[in-house]
Amino acid sequence: MGIMSFQVPAGLAGDAARQLERACVAGGPDNMPWPTEVRVEPEQLQVRRAVDESGYLLVPWEMGEMGRLMGSTATLMERPDLYSLPVELARGKINQLRGQAADWQAGGLQITDELEQRIKDIGLAFGRAAVRTPPEKAAAKAQAVLTQAYQTAEELVRLYREQVFQIRHTRQPKLDSGLECSVGTSIPDALAEEFTRTFNAICVPFAWSDVEPETGNYRWQPQDDLVAWATANNLQVTAGPLINFASMKLPAWLWLYERDLQSLAGFMCAFVETTVRRYKGQIRRWQLTAASNSTSILSLGEDELLWLTVRLAEVARQVDPSLELIVGVTQPWGEYMALEDRTHSPFIFADTLIRAGLNLLAVDLEMVMGPTPRGNYCRDPMELSRLLDLYALLGVPLRLTMGYPSSNGRDLRADPEQTLQGGYWRGGFTPETQAQWAEAFATLAMCKPFVQSIQWVHSFDAEPHLFPHCGLVDTIGRVKPVMQQLRLLREEHLR
Repeated sequence: MGIMSFQVPAGLAGDAARQLERACVAGGPDNMPWPTEVRVEPEQLQVRRAVDESGYLLVPWEMGEMGRLMGSTATLMERPDLYSLPVELARGKINQLRGQAADWQAGGLQITDELEQRIKDIGLAFGRAAVRTPPEKAAAKAQAVLTQAYQTAEELVRLYREQVFQIRHTRQPKLDSGLECSVGTSIPDALAEEFTRTFNAICVPFAWSDVEPETGNYRWQPQDDLVAWATANNLQVTAGPLINFASMKLPAWLWLYERDLQSLAGFMCAFVETTVRRYKGQIRRWQLTAASNSTSILSLGEDELLWLTVRLAEVARQVDPSLELIVGVTQPWGEYMALEDRTHSPFIFADTLIRAGLNLLAVDLEMVMGPTPRGNYCRDPMELSRLLDLYALLGVPLRLTMGYPSSNGRDLRADPEQTLQGGYWRGGFTPETQAQWAEAFATLAMCKPFVQSIQWVHSFDAEPHLFPHCGLVDTIGRVKPVMQQLRLLREEHLR
């Protein structure tokens, strides 16, 4: 059993110290976490894992003005001596920065002389910091270099994004990519024009808990109205997810059949068949599932969830073989794998479904940063770019469900299981930071040719929703700045 220990700077306390308990060791071909035992003591972090392979540390850390983000070291060996945590985090980010810059330059990216010199200077500054004595001075210097590395990485990503868009627009002035939003039960008349100016597509929800609150008793009116409204406004319709593996999205009566796979499969298949059949000819594109890769809900195991996902796709295709199906993957960085032993990482889960011959239109990656336990711990844009490039290897287009909270206050309409314990980006959870997050992350995702569409996770905070404060409109009907930011994204790049 491998053990690595890290020296943590003195004075770290409170929530910042508690967040160290989320540390884990990651590695392997898809860079996913392994189950990790974490021990936090004053000025020391110790991680222990059963896997006897090389890996690197993932750990939440304060990155200066960049926020509290999930950082990573370079590959580390097990040794009795302590590593300096700030030094190793700085080493890891600089390795990532230099490696990504070299890869993009080999692909044709033109890096300015100023940026290239800055990357070199950061490397030299790290070298000086790493050899400083005593260790406390080395850690302080490394922390400053770490912040500079994150700032420079963001500049590099912005340059990459601009040049990729420039190349794509020489071939197609306005891209066909979709920009959509998952709505609630209706679109208020006062916001209808704002919505159609911002989005070229819409996601109509079919939460099972709302559609079939009692067995065999279906409520279709909100969905009927939304589909009619979308058709009248020439918006492409995606519907679903039909089966969202979140407690609040499943009907209460379903829990009577917990652990009964055959009964659960029967009810789920019946709901999918009934819904798809009713809207045959009206809706062609369906998101079949969300979060079936990570859930332990209803006491279902990994192989059972894989089988169930395939079975649901088969049922939908029996109704209409021409359907365009999307399967959702939550926590694509695999955070849940650090907590328990899993066979399938989110990447392998998606790959297994594709190899089963589902012929998917796209794989949806749920990219909501900040909320836990369902969301992702906050990361920087370079980490997002690297993750998307990994999932591109699946050979299937990607669809991203994206979101970031605009407040850290209590959200009475959100899933009570979700809390804002997943770090924060830049200025924290404010409407302005939410808009800045959308500009940095959604625009980066949209520039990737293999990203078919982006969906904002939900529209109105006044209606029940999964993730707290992630809507485009607040509880009293005020449009948040993120709506304008998404509209600018469409006006500049999309049809």
